[in-house]
Amino acid sequence: MAAADAPAVKAQDYKGISFWHDSVPEPLTPRPSLAGKIEADVAIVGAGFTGLWTAYYLKKLDSSLKVVVVEKEIAGFGASGRNGGWCSGLFPASWGRMARESTRELAVATQRALFATVDEVGRVAEEEEINCHYQKGGTISLARNEAQLAKARAAIEESRSWGFGEEDYRLLEQGEARSCLDASGTLAALYTPNCAAIHPARLVRGLADVAERMGVQLYERSAATTIAQRRVETASGSVESRFVIRATEGFTSGLPGESRTLLPIYSLMIATEPLPDSFFETVGLRRRETFGDLRYMIIYGQRTADNRIAFGGRGAPYHFGSKVRPEFDRDPRVHESLRSTLVDMFPALADVGVTHSWGGALGVPRDFFPSVSLDPATGLGWAGGYVGDGVSTSNMAGRTMAHLITGVDSELLRLPWVNHGWRRWEREPLRWLGFNAVIRSLGRADETEARTGKPSRPASWLGKLLGR
Repeated sequence: MAAADAPAVKAQDYKGISFWHDSVPEPLTPRPSLAGKIEADVAIVGAGFTGLWTAYYLKKLDSSLKVVVVEKEIAGFGASGRNGGWCSGLFPASWGRMARESTRELAVATQRALFATVDEVGRVAEEEEINCHYQKGGTISLARNEAQLAKARAAIEESRSWGFGEEDYRLLEQGEARSCLDASGTLAALYTPNCAAIHPARLVRGLADVAERMGVQLYERSAATTIAQRRVETASGSVESRFVIRATEGFTSGLPGESRTLLPIYSLMIATEPLPDSFFETVGLRRRETFGDLRYMIIYGQRTADNRIAFGGRGAPYHFGSKVRPEFDRDPRVHESLRSTLVDMFPALADVGVTHSWGGALGVPRDFFPSVSLDPATGLGWAGGYVGDGVSTSNMAGRTMAHLITGVDSELLRLPWVNHGWRRWEREPLRWLGFNAVIRSLGRADETEARTGKPSRPASWLGKLLGR
């Protein structure tokens, strides 16, 4: 996070941001702020995954580069430290959409590169001794009604038509699905091994420490007030730099002139108290698979290293004017809905306490297609728009941006999201009316499918509208 829109959090409150921040073992003490004028080869705004991966790979490619990162709060303050902890091969745009942007071969190459990125994150964590509880158990997406079962079968057919085999995506029939995750109503499930459960705050905080040891200068509590060609300004200092990279994701709307670039959409989470091993012996998740189901209103969960269920989902409203505020992180209605959904899936959790509730904003571009872009003429670059699929995608973005800046030729530079341009979102009140209408429509579609077992045609149409 780096934009100046939301009021700063008091230093002593950082542990209260989320379960992940609360369970980071070290104190969340801010690093010194930027003071005065300095020079750099690369200035990065935002110390989340995108900014820190970019800094890390730049120093790996050329240790002589002077890399500076400025951050409004602390490293990992935003979505990088608050998310569901899925390091997955997910990409928000469909293969068909990627192919329309480029070619069929490059769409498949993008997916293969993301599969490899899941392993790359684990490799770096091991090599740099970042204890982020990385465990590659895959992800299981349950079909819990007939409409979801039809989606699962269609998804497998589509994956085969694109050349992906059993080793990439499998359909688990009811018995095998229940042996992996015995949630109520399970009829079948999709499974892919290309996902790891992580502790996101441990990963992003560890990455910040590693970057500093490599020589990256990281300034916290330093909100960017201006991001311009060759220059970043804060209230107490400035950086003159050959390259300036914006890595602000869900906080981009708070920057001058960027209110319509990325829509800040909230995703909220809860965490249960630690559960006994007997619970998991009964319901599964023995490999710490991440999990969800095939509803339209996305849900996501994982078994944490200390045996909690960390569980989240969409459904929070978009706030007028693309506002991002600390009070939006907690919505009692949405948090209660998440708890009800979790208990519906696992009735044994009915009397289990919820110890943490939190949320955060993710960045959504108008076409739901992420981008890694650099203008060599101005030195200005940006990456993001992950639509909630950013843990591994940001790593691939960081490697790609490092190659763009240093001039390294690689296959990553030929993928369709490189230098992809975004349309701007509509002016208010159109985007407030439109996006919240979509949220309500998807919720109603899930209710209808659960009740009737029949696929929702309006929801399918909305999926196509959103680039799926």
